[in-house]
Amino acid sequence: MKLFEPIQVGPLTLANRIVLPAMVTRLSGEDGHVNQDIEERYVRFARGEPGLIVVEAMGISQSKSGPLLRISSAEYLPGLRRLARRVHETAPVKVVAQIIHFLKISRSGWRQTIMDLTVAEIRDIVAQFAAAAGRAREAGFDGVELHMAHAYTMSSFLSRMNRRRDDYGGSLDNRLRAPSEVLKAVKATVGDDFLVGVRFDGEECIKDGYSLPDAQQIALRLARLGAHYLSISAGGKFEDAVKKPGVPIYPYTGYSGDRCMPGKGYPDGFNLYLGEGIKQVLVAHGFPEVRVVATGKIWRPEHAEEIVTRRTDLVGMARQLLADPDWPRKVRDGRADSIIFCEYGNVCKALDESFQKVRCTLWPKDALHAPLSAKAQDAPPPQWPPGGARLRAHLEHGKVRLNWERAVDPEASLAQGSPDGAGGIYGYEVLRAEGEAGTAALAHHASIRAATPTFLDVEVLGGVRYTYAVKPYDRRGVRGPCSEPVSIELPPP
Repeated sequence: MKLFEPIQVGPLTLANRIVLPAMVTRLSGEDGHVNQDIEERYVRFARGEPGLIVVEAMGISQSKSGPLLRISSAEYLPGLRRLARRVHETAPVKVVAQIIHFLKISRSGWRQTIMDLTVAEIRDIVAQFAAAAGRAREAGFDGVELHMAHAYTMSSFLSRMNRRRDDYGGSLDNRLRAPSEVLKAVKATVGDDFLVGVRFDGEECIKDGYSLPDAQQIALRLARLGAHYLSISAGGKFEDAVKKPGVPIYPYTGYSGDRCMPGKGYPDGFNLYLGEGIKQVLVAHGFPEVRVVATGKIWRPEHAEEIVTRRTDLVGMARQLLADPDWPRKVRDGRADSIIFCEYGNVCKALDESFQKVRCTLWPKDALHAPLSAKAQDAPPPQWPPGGARLRAHLEHGKVRLNWERAVDPEASLAQGSPDGAGGIYGYEVLRAEGEAGTAALAHHASIRAATPTFLDVEVLGGVRYTYAVKPYDRRGVRGPCSEPVSIELPPP
């Protein structure tokens, strides 16, 4: 598969074309230092062997912001060194630090904007980015990613909502001025042999915001200034965020937030056209070596392969790698049928919004990290009880309710959460087909935690025949036998 061919990205060679984009974990304390939980989370990601890991956003200033990593002074270097070293010792992956500047915000609803910044303050922010990038190099990271997406300072300069009347707003060239100064200052600090990437929005997804045509011009400017890769996101803006009294506004609650992290109701690869359009322009203008990372609900191996073959250079999977960090190894080793697929219910997003430690709902209850999946390859898979799964389906207020018997793990006698990854059934995969094709068309529809051998399908229509089956899986993701299928035809409307 091309997905697992090495690729040159700036001064680095990545072992494969899979990227773990930055995800806030809320595992750090208010002090911003790397702790053991942070280390273990990224070591767990490294065990899965993606080509590139982007460590969650690190603040470059000392402004308070709740549990967020910091890289704003030398006091944070010991922990950052430890983190980079442990990732490198775990697997042949490259790891970069995402660095971010954000403006002040209060529970009253007030927030500072770029309109409030003086030119001197802008220049100070530029210097903070450069100094933080230098610390990332000193800490042993392989590179740095400049956060210019979503609701934060650099993204606000890029935005069409930037109506400053000086050299830092208005025209596209002026809107690019502060981000350009940041990139130039960072490159001057770290040199050409240190990876520098930029994360920015391919589309703002708000009224009067910019979309792909502006994003293509932004990409060209960043390429001309020496960015090695561009990671393309979307939305995540303050302008359409839901305001709640007494709570700081969270920029992922409106439509633009949905576009940033497309949930179950959105098509796979919903934002792919942005990365593809940006890659086309870069190639057309003589910058094929500037790599583009496509993101936004990419989880199927065949889809990821098609993307790196025909559309962009790299694929970013955040929530899917949270659900199953071993996705890269499983696909590479021909074990794609053991992947634990993300449900895209965005429980992780809700935890982030409420400043709680980010977990995956598919993990065992109260697990802080994804369980290890290193059981012996010849270990027996889960099994149904002697009477079988006894899968049932019935109509429930316009929805289909599935129920089945609990599966059993032949290794359930081993301790729960033991280092070899054993300890009972991990979950169930629900398969579904529509129409008369029946069992021949069964495909992944949902993932269910082992605690709940029931599923309510709300994505059904009257007058359509649905066929279902269920497979149990253990902590390796290894599936047991498929249940007997069951079909149900909903009455016409």
